Amino acid sequence: MTSSGFDRAPIVETERLRLRAHTAADFEACIPMWNDPIVTRFIGGRAYTAEEVWQRVQRYAGSWALLGHGFWVIEDKISGKLVGEIGIMDAKRDMDPPFGKDRELGWALLPDAHGKGYASEALQATLEWERCVFNAPCLVCMIDPDNVPSIKLAMKFGFTERVRTTYKTVPTIQFERRRA
Repeated sequence: MTSSGFDRAPIVETERLRLRAHTAADFEACIPMWNDPIVTRFIGGRAYTAEEVWQRVQRYAGSWALLGHGFWVIEDKISGKLVGEIGIMDAKRDMDPPFGKDRELGWALLPDAHGKGYASEALQATLEWERCVFNAPCLVCMIDPDNVPSIKLAMKFGFTERVRTTYKTVPTIQFERRRA
């Protein structure tokens, strides 16, 4: 068991959403998401193969076992459908400046879920869970400068620009959210 006490993603519920562990059964639902050009435009810039999606699902499950945090499926509570993914990671990114020990947040939603407040609801729940479990002094995220909706979302929840840099030759903005 990890130091946080979680070796599998806990279920976190909001009014409309359920954040839950990825399972092998989610693989088929994740393929269209990671093949959607709107989803991948700012996350890799290309469609992901089924093999890459399967590895992603496995990585998410393994992160909880290794680190006590990771990514959740964002599921609509009424329909039971996957609407996106959100979570906390330690990607050990090769970038300058490095994130160091700061936990990184990330999110992606299917285009049909855009404009419904799901990202705000899921991010609020993720931040509350993180505060209760880890209460890290600083959280970070990286966002493509052209991804205005994600920049606005991050800023809404107290993230401020840390630095403009590149990651794998692609321009990116590092944001941070420090505890008061």
